[in-house]
Amino acid sequence: MKKDLRSHWSLRKMVTRNGMLYPILGFASCVAFLYMSFGDLKLSANFTKGPRFSFVERNGTQFFLNGKPLYINGWNSYWLMAHSVDESSRPKVSAMLQAGAKMGLTVCRTWAFNDGGYNALQISPGQFDERVFKALDYVIAEARQQGIRLLLSLVNNLQPYGGKTQYVNWAWQEGVGLSSSNDSFFFDPSIRKYFKNYVLTVLTRKNTITGIQYRNDPTIFAWELINEPRCMTDPSGDTLQDWLEEMSAFIKSIDKNHLLTIGLEGFYGPSSPKKATVNPEQWASALGADFMRNSNITNVDFASVHIYPDQWFHGLGFEEKRNYVSKWMHSHIEDCDKELKKPVMFTEYGLSDQNKDFQLSQREQLYRTIQDIIYKSAKKKGSGAGALVWQFFVEGMQEYSDDFGMVPWQSPPIYKLTIEHSCKLAGIQGLIQENGNLKQLCSKRK
Repeated sequence: MKKDLRSHWSLRKMVTRNGMLYPILGFASCVAFLYMSFGDLKLSANFTKGPRFSFVERNGTQFFLNGKPLYINGWNSYWLMAHSVDESSRPKVSAMLQAGAKMGLTVCRTWAFNDGGYNALQISPGQFDERVFKALDYVIAEARQQGIRLLLSLVNNLQPYGGKTQYVNWAWQEGVGLSSSNDSFFFDPSIRKYFKNYVLTVLTRKNTITGIQYRNDPTIFAWELINEPRCMTDPSGDTLQDWLEEMSAFIKSIDKNHLLTIGLEGFYGPSSPKKATVNPEQWASALGADFMRNSNITNVDFASVHIYPDQWFHGLGFEEKRNYVSKWMHSHIEDCDKELKKPVMFTEYGLSDQNKDFQLSQREQLYRTIQDIIYKSAKKKGSGAGALVWQFFVEGMQEYSDDFGMVPWQSPPIYKLTIEHSCKLAGIQGLIQENGNLKQLCSKRK
């Protein structure tokens, strides 16, 4: 459901012939250098005025920020880095982050990867496009400016933006790949080395705007290992489990400041008793992922779950799907309350507008159900730590949309519901009086 953008263009260098240096060219180069240098200084100065951030921490089943429990109302805008490469499109990124803050949202989940293809961050193993890295720098700096934290995903299980398929292709092209199967991403030593190098480069990146290494920047709420991992060639789950254990330990060896999650869809594996009672259908236990086993890894700080009832069921009516979502969420919150002893975030949820019986009111009803469950868990100091809607845009971005995307203020019921939920969570945390934006936002509801 994520769009795929292709055809990468590269920067070219201009060189003079026969070693000749033209005075005009030299003067122009000097002027350009000074302009860019002072331009960067001005940009950096603007971003130093942003709000002071602390790292989000985890204690048991709750997130904490500055010693107080933290519950999250947030959203997905996977396209932030891709839309920041060209300066002409950066205003839309800024507008989206500003709009999120004005709705009281606190965390945005977005891609910190683009492997191969158009505007790739990683052009080939270990080779990066500095132009695209500066786009990610901008996203992080602008998020901090707007008071938004980021959940940054490091690779895609799916093909859009490269994903594990691109890593496998690279290994195959270099003659070191063990298999052409996409799942060799998880077991091929050469590919594991590629990915570790990528992770190391990203985590130790020094932001050219803020001057802060990513691993030291509290603007980043958490790292996500991989979006929706599946390893269907090994339904036992052993292959994926081994990869998750190795990569989570590797990330923590580099970055002990940030929280870490996996990016799971939340399906129960073949050894779980809930595979028959909570999974949508039998196929869900044969994907090589296991919510309980995977989430129980020591270096994984919180569990992640997705919610797409209309993708998982095709014969159910809307009310049946909504009832299932309630069961699905309560099951995972119960798991984290009683067994995993970790927070759980529902990092993607949505309802497709391509359903035959779709009505916008259905989307509002489903989203209210999801948000009410989070609120009730939060009120009891439970593990239901937050949810992120898939996905929000600003106007003029149809090429990045899918059947779940929306411009929130163009759907007044959703816009109102989002603000209402932000205020309810802020009320539990006692943040409304401390935060000027929330105080103004939430006072309008009374």
